This record gives sequence, C-alpha cells and structure tokens, in this order.
Amino acid sequence: MQKKLVVICLINFLIASLMGLTLRYSFINSVPINYRFLTHAHSHVAMLGWVYLMLYTLFVHYFIEEKKTVFNRLFWLTEISVIGMMISFPIQGYAWASISFSTLHILCSYYFAYLIWKHHKIKNLPARYLIRTSLLFMVISTLGVWFLGPAVSMLGQASAFYQIAIQFFLHFQFNGWFLIAVLAVFLHQIQLQDSKQFRLFFILLIGATILTFSLPIYWFVPREFLLFINGLGILLQLAALFIFLKLIKPAFPIVLKNNSTLIVYLYSFAIFCFILKNVLQSLSLIPTFSKVVFEQRNFVIGFIHLSMLGVVTGFLFSFIFKNQLASTSKGLHVGIYIFVLGFLLTEILLGFQGYKFYFGGGILPHYFMLLFLFSVLLPLGIVLILINTIKHYNHEKSITKTP
Repeated sequence: MQKKLVVICLINFLIASLMGLTLRYSFINSVPINYRFLTHAHSHVAMLGWVYLMLYTLFVHYFIEEKKTVFNRLFWLTEISVIGMMISFPIQGYAWASISFSTLHILCSYYFAYLIWKHHKIKNLPARYLIRTSLLFMVISTLGVWFLGPAVSMLGQASAFYQIAIQFFLHFQFNGWFLIAVLAVFLHQIQLQDSKQFRLFFILLIGATILTFSLPIYWFVPREFLLFINGLGILLQLAALFIFLKLIKPAFPIVLKNNSTLIVYLYSFAIFCFILKNVLQSLSLIPTFSKVVFEQRNFVIGFIHLSMLGVVTGFLFSFIFKNQLASTSKGLHVGIYIFVLGFLLTEILLGFQGYKFYFGGGILPHYFMLLFLFSVLLPLGIVLILINTIKHYNHEKSITKTP
C-alpha cells in the first residue's frame, strides 16, 4: 500500500473534522461562514475524501496484483475533485463549481469500479462477492445524485422527490458501498471461506440493505406499508448480524494471536459499533419512534457518526495499522484513545439530548459548549495519528535511500 496515499486520506479526514468542529463552534459564537454551505463541505470531504479514497487505496492494495499506473493517476484526479469540493462548497454551496467537482468525482468512481472489476485477482469467494456488491451499490447510489437536477426543475427542493433522491444516495453509500466494502476487507483479512452460512449472510445483507430504504421514503411519503417493508428489512438485518457474528467467532483466537493489542482493540471497537448500529436501527420497528426520529436532529447526526466514525472509520483504522503504516508508538495509542474518547463522549451527549427532546424536555446546561469541547478530541486524535504515520513514512524513506 502506498503510504503517501494513506497520508493524503488522513489529511482529508483532519480537514473534514475541523470543518465539523467549526460547525459546532458556530452555536457558541458567531463565525463568518454559511452554516449550510460548510455542512455540505464537511459531509462531502468526510465521505469522499476520507472513506472513499481510503477504500480506493485498500482495494488496490489487497485485490490488484499488478499495480498499474492508471490507479495512481486516478487517485490523484479524484483527490483534485475532493479539493475542489473542499474549496467551492464553503464559498457557494451547491453551484456550478461544486457541482462540477462532484460530477468529476462520480465519473472517477465509475472508472474505478470498472478497473477493479476488470483487474481484481480475488481468489477468496466471500471477499469477491462482497467487493463486487459494494461497487454495484456505489454506482447505484449515484442515481440519486443524477435525479436531483430533474427533481429541482420539476418540483423544487422542498419536494418529496428531491428529498428521496438525497436519501437514496446517502442510504446506499453508507449501507451499501461503505459498510459492505469494509466488511469485505475485514473478511478477507481473517480469510473467511465460502460456506452455506456465508451465502445466507450475503443474501440477508443485500435484502436488508434494499428493504430498509423504505424508512427514508416513509419520512417524505408517509404510507403505512413502507413501515411494514422496513420492519421486514430490519428482521433480515438482525438475522444477518447474528450469522455474521457466528461466522467470525472461530477466527477470533487467531486474530488475538497474530495481531497487536491495538489492532484487536480496533477490530472489537468497530464490531461493537456495528452491533450497536443494528440494534438502534431496529428501534424503527416501533411505529411512533420511526415517525419522529428523522425530526430529531440529534438522533440523525448521532446515527450517521456511529456509522461513519464508529463502524467504518474503526475498521479503516484497523486496516491501516495492520499494514504497519504507522509504528505502534505511545503517540499512536494516545491518538487512537483520544479519538475514540471524543467519539464516545459526543455520541452520549447527542443521544441524551435527543432523548430529552423526544420526551419534551429542554436543552441540557452548557450543551453546545460541551459538544464543542468533546468534539475537539476528534481532530486532536487524528493529528496524533497523522503525525505518527508521516514520521513512519519518512523513516522508511530515509532507510530506503541509505546505501
């Protein structure tokens, strides 16, 4: 794996986290930004600059034997699109420049999917199934973006069509592309073999991913049958989770034996968040809860961060350190623990405040100040991880150049 590409991904992650920190500071003091514009920048850089490009790097590292130069060139072209969004979104929101760079990123992602599909050498059948499925969901998710233009021109941004198109993109990015991709890399690392159990898990996972999209549709087109479809999807999802845990259980003694304590800790953290995500999502089986959860911004943000920072980033960090892209120094451990602590504290605070709002309570004392202070831990942790990774990269370069 090219270490400098991982450094670029971590820098993107740091910038996204600083944008998020600025958004939270704006509730304490006035800042000269457009909140909505910066929110767009934060989400795009986090999703496309951190998660997407990190998965790009991992896929090429693990599943492409002959490292063609086209992959390296495509990475940098994609990074240019991320930088373009990073600059244009805070200035103008959705306008010609940001839309142009977003379109460039989508076109790059199509070419990436084609290249991986054509050149991958994946002998492990579970990994092959999951990799191809994740790429399909990535491509399918972009249909939501292409429908935004017609939705605005025909019905406007307040229409159900426009909102559902956004939710379509987000749902299949998070639950289809990102989640299935990290599970693919994880199962490849533990060398899970093909079995009837895995194939049942695979079918249930795909079914759950598709059916649970009915809940976001329900938020804008409230029809009771959509709750029934979502409920069926949730049951499939819980069944898939149960089988997944059974599949990985035999591998854990080997994981404990062959990996450092830090990697085992990160694996455990990511899997715990994955379980928690499924359990919390199952609350949508309660009709009254499913009707109002979207209106409670704290719950929505908390759930998105649980998926992005807990599940996906937890797995991505474990993959980075398993490939020895950073030396296991005290600074690295401190960076990881600070990041996880910031994640846990912000999630607890968001959840508790959402709980109070849900039951008609008021705002917690010093809520915005506490949320900002807890959020400071996230970029601080990323900075320590990034510094350690850069030091490790520079150290290896100096060793390589020494005759």
